[in-house]
Amino acid sequence: MHLGLDQVLFQKVKHQKMKIRYRVSIQGIVQGVGFRPFVYQQATAGNLTGYVTNTSQGVELEIEGEAEAVESFLRTVRNNPPPLARITGLEVNPRPLNHDHQFRILPSLVQEDRSALISPDIATCDECLKELKDPADRRYHYPFINCTNCGPRYTIIQDIPYDRPKTTMAAFTMCPECAEEYHSPLNRRFHAQPNACPQCGPQVFLHDEQGVRMDVPDPIRETARLLRQGWIAAIKGLGGFHLAVDAGQEEAVRRLRARKHREEKPLALMSRDLETIFSYAQASPEEIKILESKERPIVLLSKKHPNSIAPSVAPDNQYFGVMLPYTPVHHLLLEQGFQALVMTSGNLSEEPICLDNEEAFRRLKGIADFFLVHNRDIYLRSDDSIVQKVSGRLRQMRRSRGFVPIPVFLKEPVAPILACGAELKNTICLTKGNRAFLSQHIGDLENLETLDFFKLTINHLKQILQIEPMIIAYDLHPDYLSTRYALEQQGILTIGIQHHFAHMVGCMAEHGLDEKVIGLSLDGSGYGLDGRIWGGEILTGDLSSFERRGHFAYLPLPGGARAIKEPWRMAVSYLYQAYGERLWEQRLPLWEGLERSKVEILLRMIQQGINSPLTSSCGRLFDGVAALVGLRKTVAFEGQAAMELEMVQKMERASSYPWEILNDNGIHLIQPQPIIRGVVEDVQRGSSTALISRRFHLTLIEVLFRVAREIRTETGIKKVVLGGGVFQNRVLLTGMEERLQAEGFQVYSKALVPSNDGGIALGQAVAAHYMVKGNKNPESRSQNPE
Repeated sequence: MHLGLDQVLFQKVKHQKMKIRYRVSIQGIVQGVGFRPFVYQQATAGNLTGYVTNTSQGVELEIEGEAEAVESFLRTVRNNPPPLARITGLEVNPRPLNHDHQFRILPSLVQEDRSALISPDIATCDECLKELKDPADRRYHYPFINCTNCGPRYTIIQDIPYDRPKTTMAAFTMCPECAEEYHSPLNRRFHAQPNACPQCGPQVFLHDEQGVRMDVPDPIRETARLLRQGWIAAIKGLGGFHLAVDAGQEEAVRRLRARKHREEKPLALMSRDLETIFSYAQASPEEIKILESKERPIVLLSKKHPNSIAPSVAPDNQYFGVMLPYTPVHHLLLEQGFQALVMTSGNLSEEPICLDNEEAFRRLKGIADFFLVHNRDIYLRSDDSIVQKVSGRLRQMRRSRGFVPIPVFLKEPVAPILACGAELKNTICLTKGNRAFLSQHIGDLENLETLDFFKLTINHLKQILQIEPMIIAYDLHPDYLSTRYALEQQGILTIGIQHHFAHMVGCMAEHGLDEKVIGLSLDGSGYGLDGRIWGGEILTGDLSSFERRGHFAYLPLPGGARAIKEPWRMAVSYLYQAYGERLWEQRLPLWEGLERSKVEILLRMIQQGINSPLTSSCGRLFDGVAALVGLRKTVAFEGQAAMELEMVQKMERASSYPWEILNDNGIHLIQPQPIIRGVVEDVQRGSSTALISRRFHLTLIEVLFRVAREIRTETGIKKVVLGGGVFQNRVLLTGMEERLQAEGFQVYSKALVPSNDGGIALGQAVAAHYMVKGNKNPESRSQNPE
């Protein structure tokens, strides 16, 4: 007979001294986090007998003793587990008394069905840091110090159960002292799989730019000396390599940018402690909490002015991306007196981060001057996660190290599904029961190296989670490498999910919604059902289907993908739509430096429909306005123009621009022309860029609200979900939530997964399940198994 834990704890036991025995099955993150020694210590303290073991589902234990003591034990296990544990399921079943005489920790059980959750990589804990800095401790300054409360997990695990032979630490045989710690249930290093010390564990080495090992007594201290001299170092971490320079040296930062081919995109910073961070950035209590959390993500913090960080770290940006050290190597490096180190991904732009030493020597040659490496293998790449605080919540922008592979818990179980994600900021998603496992950040699927990483990630997650998908979900864009991969798979149902529908469903899944909602899906581009490029969509629907109820009016995207990298093209397209041939009469900074003949060629492309696909993109509207006001004619990275348009505004009272919504057979068409004319008039009258940006943002908030209100009147739907990369814009997200809530809408936005395409695989997976369940497939394409 299965009992819920509350039934066990609150049933009336007439004789508290009577002996009882229960078998307890616990699911969640309960392996590699000190759960078994915790159980052992609680059981022995209560004079209880039985056993505990790891299984492929989690942890199983049997507990026997006086009823009062057993109930107290169960209460403690549920309410006060170890700090890194997370219990997601707990079943209790009565068992006959066994009359055993002790409590034992048994070897792990390997079973066919695997559902144990794997811990993410965890930042070095305070106890290990004390030992790291204690000259009397045998692990003093040992750069791989860890225990059951911290250290590598996901990036070193090859299979489950999570035991040392199934990790990359299998190559290191523990010395007698480490082995004694490892086998003692009373020690905090009991079954800490990466447990090691200077005598038996991994070591660090310094290599020159040719990959030749250098003979230095202290590689970390020498690396710090070289960084202070302005050199670039490649540093092997938990999930791959960083490229590091002293963040106070402008010339070094510029040299790193030039070599890495990363022209202007902000670079991440790492500082030793909060006090140091406060010398150049500001942080709220919530931001401080996440900075110090065990996940240690990069947090976007407002800059202080003035500050002594090199200007090239985050040009034309109000924020620094900052993190605290999360490995012993980081702590030891930053002890050497740096205000901050630039710690950016160890790769050429658009490629995956380097994983092993030989790969780094080969791929980072010509970028790094020196290589600080170690001989503990990384099994799986994992970039740093990025979060920002918006509208009172900390929101994922890149969900990776520290958070993966913790699943998103769904409202109900779904079929085993592989969702392949989109092209930019790719992640994949695998589902099992009520859990959706979103992978670490894979990157932009634009080259063979990233595609190989994409395939490796799929295979690894399928293996360790023991998920064999019944369905593969993919984006409708025929040229995405993720789509091509999906359609190459044989003998399995494949379902195409429209891009903006996936954004909507992803938000619904995060919040456990299954009723009809209004979905505002705003981004740069996604393949539409009509073959055009969507991006400014107002949808209605549930988890299985949608209707397009509104969008920004189409206009040409002259030059196709080139218009994304050259916003001046979008500005010309919007001007032509608003003014026709009178566009030349408008006095604008746009024309400065632009050859008239070049613009005339572009206009002929627009007029004749040559390489000018139609788009409804909201992201491109941001680009066009940024170019019109003189901020950006070209961009160095995706979303740069829109980001700078957001950053330049002043948060002051202002009126919105004129706007117009047409009703075309029930479709609400937002007309950009009045907005564009308002922007142009402001530019010509000499209004500040800050004011123009503010008015533009307020206009978008107002016009989108008006469409949502009209749809509510037509349908009665009161719930609105917000998705797509445009909602990384703090002002737009906050303004939309406030405006809609003030008018009685219930508003939902993403926080656990990125609003951008990094979260789209979740929506693909959930939508595919419900489309198959409801036999609905009107908005997708499917391929039957062969």
